Amino acid sequence: MMNDQHIPVLLNESLDLLIKKKDGIYFEGTLGFGGHTSEILKRLDKQGVLISTDVDISAFEYSKKRFENDKRVRLYNLNFSLIDVISKIELLMFFDGVIADLGVSSYQLDRVSSGFTYSSDAALDLRMDRSLKTTAADIVNSFDEEDLANIIFEYGEERNSRKIARQIINSRTSKIIKTTFDLKKIIEEITPQRYLVKTLSRVFQALRIYINNELESLKQFLNNSMKVLKSGSRIVVISYHSLEDRIVKEFFKYEELDCVCPKDAPVCTCDKESRVKILTKKPVVPSQEEIKFNRRARSAKLRAAEVV
Repeated sequence: MMNDQHIPVLLNESLDLLIKKKDGIYFEGTLGFGGHTSEILKRLDKQGVLISTDVDISAFEYSKKRFENDKRVRLYNLNFSLIDVISKIELLMFFDGVIADLGVSSYQLDRVSSGFTYSSDAALDLRMDRSLKTTAADIVNSFDEEDLANIIFEYGEERNSRKIARQIINSRTSKIIKTTFDLKKIIEEITPQRYLVKTLSRVFQALRIYINNELESLKQFLNNSMKVLKSGSRIVVISYHSLEDRIVKEFFKYEELDCVCPKDAPVCTCDKESRVKILTKKPVVPSQEEIKFNRRARSAKLRAAEVV
């Protein structure tokens, strides 16, 4: 079963923060295979509504069938950044809460055909949304050295980005890079064994984030969420790497401020108003017990805020 391959991370912690009304209307930006979805539904009564979306067609089709008999569920095969558009389609002004678990599902990671993992040989793809035209193979075979290095450094936070980019350029002159193992071999040739796993993870992460425009989608989701959340509504986000977490942290921090004037300004002239109250001064992280049970939860960080 697909949903058995993905264990919801920080499940109770996230739903305790999210749900205040059993008859509320909630938005789940990352449907996946319904891990959080099914638990949210357990906490809602018959009047509650859950609207959820995912760009992964496999996840969407699976969950569509899984929840087809629950009239409280409405599913969309759209990017979660379009939360404001979905609210208009549903003729809704506001949600009572929104949640996004930004992790790549275990099913996606383990599905060889997606090319998400370097532990199996497959076409170098990395698209979550198969309607996207550009694959990871397109990038490593066509981008110049500077652009490749910038992607690997910016989205993978890999110090040896320029060295890796140069090696990719040199390698592709004699052979097209088609598969995950093709790219893995190139990186192996210049990376000490003790650093290999982390380096591979960073490079694949960088390409995945770039291809799927993940960080920009997250920023758009956060901004658009504020258009459809009323006073008392909550927003909960679970991130899995520092780039995502930094975006969420800084967004909440800015939205909580009631003034952004320079510190030496005699009077406030910015008209900035505080729009949220941060509920998690420090990110909530999984317990050692949860990490032991689900190793992929180890990097998760949960942040939440309430609209004022």
